[in-house]
Amino acid sequence: MCGIIGYLGDREATPILMESLKRLEYRGYDSAGVAVLADGAGADRRTSVTKSETKVDVLIEKLQANMPTGKLGIGHTRWATHGKPTYVNAHPHTDCHQRIYVVHNGIIENFAELKSELEAKGHEFTSDTDTEVVPHLIEANYKGDFLAAVRAALKRLRGAYAMAMFSTDDPELLVGARLNAPLVVGLGEKEYYVASDITAIIPYTKRVLVLGEGEVAAVTPLGPQVYTLDGHTVKPKLIHVDWDVTQAQKGGYPHFMLKEINESSEAVANAMRGRLTDDGAVSFREFDVPDEDLKKYREVLLLGMGTSLHAAMIGEQVIEDWAGIPARAEDASEFRYRRPTFGKHTLGVVITQSGETADTLVGLHQAKERGALTVAITNVVASSAARDADGAIYLNAGPEIGVASTKTFLAHLMSLYLLGLRLATVNGRVSLERRDEIVKALRALPGQVDELLARNKEIAELAHRYSKYRNFMYTGRGLGYPVGLEGALKLKEISYIHAEGTTGGELKHGPIALLDDQFPVVAICTASSTKDKMVSNVHEIVARNAPVLALITEGDKSLDGVATDVFEMPEVEEAAAAILNSVMLQLFAYHVAVELGQNVDQPRNLAKSVTVE
Repeated sequence: MCGIIGYLGDREATPILMESLKRLEYRGYDSAGVAVLADGAGADRRTSVTKSETKVDVLIEKLQANMPTGKLGIGHTRWATHGKPTYVNAHPHTDCHQRIYVVHNGIIENFAELKSELEAKGHEFTSDTDTEVVPHLIEANYKGDFLAAVRAALKRLRGAYAMAMFSTDDPELLVGARLNAPLVVGLGEKEYYVASDITAIIPYTKRVLVLGEGEVAAVTPLGPQVYTLDGHTVKPKLIHVDWDVTQAQKGGYPHFMLKEINESSEAVANAMRGRLTDDGAVSFREFDVPDEDLKKYREVLLLGMGTSLHAAMIGEQVIEDWAGIPARAEDASEFRYRRPTFGKHTLGVVITQSGETADTLVGLHQAKERGALTVAITNVVASSAARDADGAIYLNAGPEIGVASTKTFLAHLMSLYLLGLRLATVNGRVSLERRDEIVKALRALPGQVDELLARNKEIAELAHRYSKYRNFMYTGRGLGYPVGLEGALKLKEISYIHAEGTTGGELKHGPIALLDDQFPVVAICTASSTKDKMVSNVHEIVARNAPVLALITEGDKSLDGVATDVFEMPEVEEAAAAILNSVMLQLFAYHVAVELGQNVDQPRNLAKSVTVE
C-alpha cells in the first residue's frame, strides 16, 4: 500500500519526486507529500515540506507554485490506516526540531506504547498516525550518528515498514529500510533512488538493489551500502529490470485497466513461454523439483487473498481433477489464525501478484515452518514471496498499473494449470491423449482471448444496458463459481455497485430471496459437466422476474427465450473457458464503471499491494 520515493543525486529532486509519485498513484492512496532538503550550510540548510490532503495533482500544483530546490528529497502517497486522510496526517513526518524526516508504508503495531514512552520524555506529536513515532524515536536515539540512530529506533518497532528518511545534519545521506514491506534502491548515473515500487524509478534506471527483511540501506554520493539492524554489512541482490517505461504508460488507451485487459493474450502466452513443450512436458526454471521428489507431495495447499484467492479456488479444482491429489484453497488472512493440519508431504502454493501481500506471506512462513515445500506464483522478481519460498513461478505479465487485477489473474490461472499438468504427469494420472488435449487447449488460448477482445463493442453495449442496476448476483457451478466470484469482485471494486457471488445450488438456500426485477443475475452457463444444472437454475431465477445475462457456449439454444441476454463464448476445455469467461466479465465490469464515470484505475479505498493485515 502507499508509495515511497526518495532521491539523492546531482539533479533537482522535486521534479523527480513529482514524476515518481504520479507513477505510484495506481497503488491506491488518499493524500501525498514531499520533503526536500535545500542546498546550503548550517542555518541556511532548510527542509521544505509540501503536502496535499487529496490527490498528487493538487500536490504538484502547490510545488509548481513554490518549487523547492535541493538534491535530496523524499515523497509519499498515503493510504490511511491510523488517522484520517488530512493535511496533518499526510507524510512526511518529522521530529520535535524538524531535523529528521520520514515517509513510511506499513503499520507500526506497537506505536501506542512507543508514543506514550516518548511523550513522557517530552516529545510532542502533531498527527494521529503511527508513523510519527519513528522520527521521534530516531531523535531520542540520536547522538550525532544518524544511521546508528535509525538502526536503534528500528529495533524497537513491531509490525511492517518500508521507509525512506533523511536528516538535515547529513545532507548527503538518504536512508531506506524495510521489514514485511517492499523497498528497492535504484542505481543511476551519479544518482540514487529509494522506492516502494520499481515502477516509480523505471524511467531513470533498470539496475535495482532489492532489500531483504530487516535491512537498512545507507545511500551516499558514493553509492548504497546495506546493513542489518545490528550494523553488519550485507551483500544485496542486484537485478536488472527487463521492461521499460512504455509498458507502464497507457499507450493510447483511456485507462490502464483497459490496456491491461487488452494485454491478456500476451500475458497468457508469456505464462506458458519456455515452460510447456509440444509433447506436454512442463518445467519451471525457478521451481525445478525432480519428478521423484515432487511425487512425494500428497496434498496441495493454495493460499491467496482477493483475486488471488479466486485463482486458488480454480487451481484447487483443476489440480484435483487432473492430478488426482487433494487440493484446498484457503483465505490466507483466516488461515494464519487456525491450527494447521498439514506437514512435510504438503506442497504449499502462495498466489500473490505483488509478492508482498502481508497475509499471504504469513501463510507462506507457516507452511515452511511445518516442513511443506513452498512455491510462490508472483509477478514480481525478487519480491518477498519469491525470496522466502523454496521456488517461484513468475507470471512474466509485465507491470500491472490498474489497481484491479486483470491480466495477472489470467496469468495466475495459466500458471496453476501448468502446475496441475506437471503434477498430473509425475503422478501418472493423465494419459498421453488427454495430455495432448490439454496442451492443445492451452496453446489455443492466446488467440481465443484476442478474438474475444475484438468483441469489446458488443460487451460495452451490454454494460450500457445493465449499468442502470444497483445490485448484481453472479452465479455458476464448478469452475464457474469462482469465475463468478471474480466477476462480482471486479464489478464492485471499480463501479461501487453491490455485487455478490454464489453457487447455482446455494442460490436456493437464501440468496434467491434478494431477486426481483431490479436485481439482475450474471449466470455462467458455458459447457461443463454441470451446465444442465445451471440451465435449471436460470429458469428458477427468471421465475422471480430477475433479468439474466447468461454466458453460454456458441450454438447452445437451451436458454433461448429464457435469459434476458445471452453472450456466446467459444466451445473450449472447461479450464480454458474459465480464462475466457473471466476476460468477458472484466470487460463488462470495466464498461459499467466507465458508464458511471468512475475512476477505474484508482478505485476508492483500495491499494494495489496490500502490505498490512
